[in-house]
Amino acid sequence: MKRPDFDEYFMNIAKIVATRSTCLRRQVGAVLVRDKRILATGYNGAPSGLPHCEEVGCVREKMGIPRGERHEMCRGLHAEQNAIIQSALHGVSIAGAELYSTHHPCSVCAKMLINAGIKKVKIAEDYPDKMAKELLKEAGVELIIF
Repeated sequence: MKRPDFDEYFMNIAKIVATRSTCLRRQVGAVLVRDKRILATGYNGAPSGLPHCEEVGCVREKMGIPRGERHEMCRGLHAEQNAIIQSALHGVSIAGAELYSTHHPCSVCAKMLINAGIKKVKIAEDYPDKMAKELLKEAGVELIIF
């Protein structure tokens, strides 16, 4: 058995984290890492204590909203948002960290990652949000696609 390098290791963890997602459209997992140490994880789903989309249905599907558009019309939080929130709740600084994510961040998450001081984003799959790519590039956040 081949031992995974750290990039493979953290991306595999992001994929496992995604299995906790309750989104009906896309299961996303995120892992924030600094100095080869996990700082926080997150997956997409409804806010704590609220019914999940798998229980009440998808608002975006009901409204016919295409993927990659109108992110505010979702009852769930994105994986990246949940990882950032978990860091804040537990007093863990993520400045200078790297993000491993199963999918490219949307433009809302890209802005949050930029302001949180994330320096590198490593993704397994793309996402149809051109603005997010432009924002990360403009901010000097390195993007690596697995």
